[in-house]
Amino acid sequence: MDPLTEATAQTAVQGAEAVVQLGSSMDASTVLHMLGQAWITTYPMAVASVIALAVILDRWWRYRGLESGTRELTRRLVDLLVKGDLSAARALCDASKTPIGAVFLEGLRWKNIALEDLQSVLSTSRNEAITELRRRLWVLGTIGSLAPFVGLFGTVIGIMRAFHQMATEGSGGFTVVAAGISEALIATAAGLGVAIFALGFYNYLQVRAGAVSSVFTRACERFVQALLFVESGAPAGETNGKEADRGHPLSA
Repeated sequence: MDPLTEATAQTAVQGAEAVVQLGSSMDASTVLHMLGQAWITTYPMAVASVIALAVILDRWWRYRGLESGTRELTRRLVDLLVKGDLSAARALCDASKTPIGAVFLEGLRWKNIALEDLQSVLSTSRNEAITELRRRLWVLGTIGSLAPFVGLFGTVIGIMRAFHQMATEGSGGFTVVAAGISEALIATAAGLGVAIFALGFYNYLQVRAGAVSSVFTRACERFVQALLFVESGAPAGETNGKEADRGHPLSA
């Protein structure tokens, strides 16, 4: 066997032995030590994961029961409007804890308003409520998109240290660069893990927000239909001489 082939074989054997030794010693303290080695990536990723978890819990709690609560409020409100009990309808919307209650309350403030103007008022209030529901979701999107790049940055740093160690030791081999490579792999794993976690929940919460938005839209349509029914069922002389009130808020 020529010297080059023999040296290559010895290097391969040393690398295999190092891998076996590393795998047999992978306990919790070893993992924590490796995470500490890649602190330039793992520490920011730990902070980002805590922030992402806080946003997820906040938005999940905010969306909880919104769809069913909106449907129930709409049903009760339509029943009151059909009965002509506007004061009870206002009280119901004012006491509601769902965002659509404020939208309905804004629509009830206007009397004898044109259909297009009423829909515009409701659309503005509904969009404000939906914007509030999507608040802080951008944080998850930002963390999910930046985390892989932060992990890649840590990977580059780890490889640079590995090659620097090779230059300092004056020799090659797997055992010389194992620490730097492990740091690089830990950085990559941390970045990918946080990105998967953040982007998964970001997409889930976006879907939930879209579903709530659709329920809000259908609820506003039913609300407008109920108001039109009330207007069409009003006595013929009820609105006579009140054209000056068109487009003005109702008195409390």
